[in-house]
Amino acid sequence: MDKSKFPNQDGQLDEMEHIKARSNHLRGTIKEGLRDRITGAISDEDNKLLKFHGSYQQDDRDLRDERRRKKLEPAYQFMIRVRLPGGVATPDQWLVMDELAQKNGNGSLRLTTRQTFQLHGILKWNLKETLQEMNEALMTTIAACGDINRNVMCNVNPEQSAVHSEVYECSKKLSNHLLPETNAYHEIWLDDKKIVDSRDETEPIYGSTYLPRKFKIGIAVPPSNDVDIFSQDLGFIAIIQDGKLKGFNVAVGGGMGMTHGDTKTYPQISRVIGFCTPDQITEVAEKVVTIQRDFGNRTNRKNARFKYTIDARGIEWFKDELNERLGWDLDKEHAYHFESNGDHYGWLKGKDSLHLTLFIQNGRVKDFEDYPLMTGLREIAKIHTGEFRLTPNQNLIIANVTSEKKQEIDELVKKYQLTEGKHYSGLRRNSMACVAFPTCGLAMAESERYLPQLLDRIEVILEEAGLKEEEIVIRMTGCPNGCARPALAEVSFIGKAPGKYNMYLGGSFNGNRLNKLYRENIGEEEILQNLRPIILQYAKDRQEGEHFGDYVIRAGYVEEVHSGLDFHTTESTRK
Repeated sequence: MDKSKFPNQDGQLDEMEHIKARSNHLRGTIKEGLRDRITGAISDEDNKLLKFHGSYQQDDRDLRDERRRKKLEPAYQFMIRVRLPGGVATPDQWLVMDELAQKNGNGSLRLTTRQTFQLHGILKWNLKETLQEMNEALMTTIAACGDINRNVMCNVNPEQSAVHSEVYECSKKLSNHLLPETNAYHEIWLDDKKIVDSRDETEPIYGSTYLPRKFKIGIAVPPSNDVDIFSQDLGFIAIIQDGKLKGFNVAVGGGMGMTHGDTKTYPQISRVIGFCTPDQITEVAEKVVTIQRDFGNRTNRKNARFKYTIDARGIEWFKDELNERLGWDLDKEHAYHFESNGDHYGWLKGKDSLHLTLFIQNGRVKDFEDYPLMTGLREIAKIHTGEFRLTPNQNLIIANVTSEKKQEIDELVKKYQLTEGKHYSGLRRNSMACVAFPTCGLAMAESERYLPQLLDRIEVILEEAGLKEEEIVIRMTGCPNGCARPALAEVSFIGKAPGKYNMYLGGSFNGNRLNKLYRENIGEEEILQNLRPIILQYAKDRQEGEHFGDYVIRAGYVEEVHSGLDFHTTESTRK
C-alpha cells in the first residue's frame, strides 16, 4: 500500500487499512464465504468487510462453554442493521421487519440509538435472503456499519411537522450523498451483474480505503436535543426563525467511545464552529468527511475517530482546513437553546396530524409476559396510514395519524397495554441500554438484560425520596464503546467485568456536558449504597427546576466536565 497517500501518519498502518486496500472495493471473498456449508461463519477478514454491508458476525455467548465442551463451533449468527435516515419507516416496512424477525431472526426487533432497526440471530444461510427481502421493501443495509458514514440521525420533533419534514429531507440527502460508490453490495446480495470492471471503480469521497474509523452525523431541531448532537462526529443544529428553517449551526468532533485504562482515549463533545444555509449542508458534510479521510489516524484505530483528529491539531486548524476546502467561510453561529434530550410521550398534535410516542424499554420489541408489545405494534402497522418514526432514544412514534384513525389506534394501545405498567415509569422513560450479552462480542458486562432489574431497585429509592416520577437520564453499556451514549447521561454505568460497572455522574439533562467517574468497578449493592444518600440529599437540597446532573456538580460529588480532554483528570471531589 502506498503510505504516501495518508499524510501525517507515523508508524505502520493498521492491518484494517491493508484489508480495505486489498478488498476490491469491499468485496473480499464474502460471496465465496456465504457458499461454504461446512461452517456457519465467514473468515475474520470478510467479517471486517461485512460491516460495510451492514452486518456483524456474532455468536451466542450464553452457549459458548456448552458448545466448546461438546467440541462444536460457536453458535454463529449475524446481526443486520438497516440504513434508515432519520428513523422514518412505513407501516409496510415495519411489517416486513417483523416478519423477518420471526422467520429468520430471534423473534424480536431492536430499535437502536441511531434510529434504525437491528435484527439478531440471522444464520449465514439466511443472510442473503433477508437482505433481499429488505431491499424489496425499499430498505438497505449498506454502510450501516464499517469505516464510513453511518445512519444519519434526525430530530423527530413531531410538534414542528413542517420544519421536521424539511430537516428530514436534509438527512436523506446527506445519507444518499455519502453512500459509497462501489457496486459490491448489489453484486453480492442482490445478484446484480458487474456494470464496470471493479478495478475501474472510484470512491470520489472516500478513496480506496474509506475512512480510518466510523463516522456519525446527526441533525437536531432545538429545543429538543434528542439526537444528542454533541455526541456526533458532525452535527447540524437547525436554526428556526419565524417558523422557517434558516440554516444550521455546524458542530464537529463528538464521540462517545473510549478504552478502559487508556487515558489517551476518551469521550468528547463536539464544538460549534459556524453556520451554513440549507443548500450548503451537503457540501459542508462532504468536505468534513474528506478532512477525516486525509488526516485521521490510520496507524492506531483506538485514536482514529474524528474527535482525535481535531484534538491533535486544534479546532482553529480544522476551521481553516474546512474553509480552504470549501472555498468560502462558514458564517458566524446563531443563537440556540436546548431543553432536553429525551422524548415526549403520549399524543402530540402536529401541524396537520397527530403523533403518538410509545416508550420501548431499551428498544427491544418482542412480546413480554403481560405486555404483548410486538403483537400490538404489528396490529397497529396493519391499519396505520402514516409513518413509524424510530427515535434516538430507542422509542417509537406512530406518526401522522389521521383524526379518523386515532380512536382505532387508541383501542389497540389499550388492548395490548402499550402505555401501562412499570415499564412506563418516570425513570425508565429516560433510560437506555446497549445490547451487550449474549450477542455483542465486545461486552464485558450485562446491559440490556440487566438494566431493568437495576431500575427496579433504584425506583424504590426514588419513591422513598418522593421522586417517583422524577426525570433523570440514566444509561448503561456493557463496554466503554459508548453505543448508548453513556458519557452524556446524568447517571451512567459502563461495564468493566461481569457484574461490575464504573459509575459516572454529572451529565446534563439536555446533553451538552460529559459526566465524570464517581465510583469504579462496583456491583449492584455498591451502586445502590452510593446512589441512595445522593438521591435522598437531592430531594432535600435541590433548587427549583434543578436537574440531578446539575445538582451532583453543585453539591461537589463530581467536577463539571465540558471537554473530553478533562474526562480522566480526577475521579471525584468527594469520597
